[in-house]
Amino acid sequence: MFVGLGAAFAIGALGYDLGSLLEMGPGYVPFALGLVLAALGGVIVGKAYVAPDPAPGAVSDGEVSDAPPSDRMKPDPDVPDPRPLAGIQWRPTVAIFAAVGFFALTVDGLGLLPATFGTGLLAAMARPGTRPLRALAVAVGLTLASWIIFVVLLQLRLALFGDWLGG
Repeated sequence: MFVGLGAAFAIGALGYDLGSLLEMGPGYVPFALGLVLAALGGVIVGKAYVAPDPAPGAVSDGEVSDAPPSDRMKPDPDVPDPRPLAGIQWRPTVAIFAAVGFFALTVDGLGLLPATFGTGLLAAMARPGTRPLRALAVAVGLTLASWIIFVVLLQLRLALFGDWLGG
């Protein structure tokens, strides 16, 4: 998938002027990112063929067992689970979707800084066992990084505090 998408973007970018490294045209960045994505996909495919196969009696957490699959405490990784949604880890899935949705719905009303802070808090909750202090540190770090990158370095005109907060 990475190889296909990367190649499609790189080929699509050829329709624009690429320019040079010092004077980049509108197609330069999409072309370069397409090549990087395709190369990453190639590395992933290559790694899949080079990686060693697990031992015949291997258990999913790295331990090796000579017991037949029926005697193991953990299910056999080669046998698919008959329940359709059994393998989904719901906490990270819901937390990340909630974080993205929160940002999309509140960035205009709250502004960049509060929306990013709330998104960081929600995203930090995706990991089970996250302590509140660590979640706050993630949120503050993400908020500061967003402010530095987008407002200070790129000089984008973004509302730091939105209409909902009187900004």
